[in-house]
Amino acid sequence: MTPVIWVHGDAMNPNAPTFRAYPQAPALWVWDEDLLATYNISLKRILFMYENLLEMPVAIRRGDVAAELARFAAEHDASTIATIFSPSPRFTQITDQLAYQDLTVEVWYQPPLVDPHRTFDLKRFSRYWRKAEKLAMQRTS
Repeated sequence: MTPVIWVHGDAMNPNAPTFRAYPQAPALWVWDEDLLATYNISLKRILFMYENLLEMPVAIRRGDVAAELARFAAEHDASTIATIFSPSPRFTQITDQLAYQDLTVEVWYQPPLVDPHRTFDLKRFSRYWRKAEKLAMQRTS
């Protein structure tokens, strides 16, 4: 049985391992109501994310993430949700909620864009990117 793919803020990559492993799997992004209400995310950032999502093979919903993922999995007769790991505590909360609903969460790992052992200001993307860009854009072998 093919799983569904959960695309979230730390996994907005159409070339992620989940998409490569399950090229025919339906994918879902959920605008997290709780997160949007709690965090002060600018409209500019929301629009940037939305424009990126429009270029991905993903359904877009808004609401409670775990509930929407469970509903999406049921619609596609899937008992497994494949996703990319996130260090966010919210990610852990959501995956725990899914486990209580008898859904298997298959967590894939991908190499970080930059060294995670460095200290970064994660409150504003632009501050993070000014430091991370130098590391991320280095030539690799």
